[in-house]
Amino acid sequence: MLDRANLLTSKQMASFVTDGFLRFDALVPDELNQAAMRELDGGLRGAPYGTPFSKLYPSPSVMGQILRSPAIQGIISSLVGPDPLFDHHAVHTRAANETQSQHLHGDAVIDTRMHFDIQLMYYPHDIPLEMGGTVLVPGSHFRRINESDIGRYQNMRGQIAMVCKAGTILALHHGIWHCGRRNQTDRIRYMYKIRLNPTVRQLKLWNTDDLHDPEIGQILSQRQPWYEWATGRLEIMNRSKMWRFLTGDESYDTDYWLKRVENTPEHVLASAE
Repeated sequence: MLDRANLLTSKQMASFVTDGFLRFDALVPDELNQAAMRELDGGLRGAPYGTPFSKLYPSPSVMGQILRSPAIQGIISSLVGPDPLFDHHAVHTRAANETQSQHLHGDAVIDTRMHFDIQLMYYPHDIPLEMGGTVLVPGSHFRRINESDIGRYQNMRGQIAMVCKAGTILALHHGIWHCGRRNQTDRIRYMYKIRLNPTVRQLKLWNTDDLHDPEIGQILSQRQPWYEWATGRLEIMNRSKMWRFLTGDESYDTDYWLKRVENTPEHVLASAE
């Protein structure tokens, strides 16, 4: 059984709701990173859609060993529950000395659920700035778009470039905007990605010991640099809806955003009858 110490905290979950991702730097040790590179080079066998996570990458797979480590199992279980379903995976490589970047995009064009899948991205080697890496737009995951609608934008205020050490893991909401930047080094860049689907209601799956920490409201109220004023209010409402979904607290509101629009009295004055 997974130790609660390996689960995410409520503040981490609030950050996921606000930003659409969580980052865990150098989580995988170097010896596993080196072994994973060899396995990725040799090709990684996938599985049919809907395969339980527990049946993926059987021993002696290095990726199986990495993904079933207590720390990564804690991340997965906190976000989508135990033994989620395999959706797909990919080993993304970027050639050396590229001349073009990938366009900014969102993956989940048709997916408008409150329930969410996660995508884990694993970087088995150091990613310096000149190697490009993944670019994320924090707080974009509730903004439903057609996949390439935002492809004309090259940079957005507050975007994050994944400059990181080997063994870093990203956990992403399925709707976040992202892209791969061009690799300007003379080495191939690797990134492994897997998408997982929940099989349980995503209700208080994490370590809720700090559920009532006052800092949670502050986290859920933070504005992203690319938001204009009206957008900020809309996104804070979206976060409150997600927090209600995750905690089961249907009265939660970061301020008075949801309660204001939910105020639809049905009582009729006697004088109007």
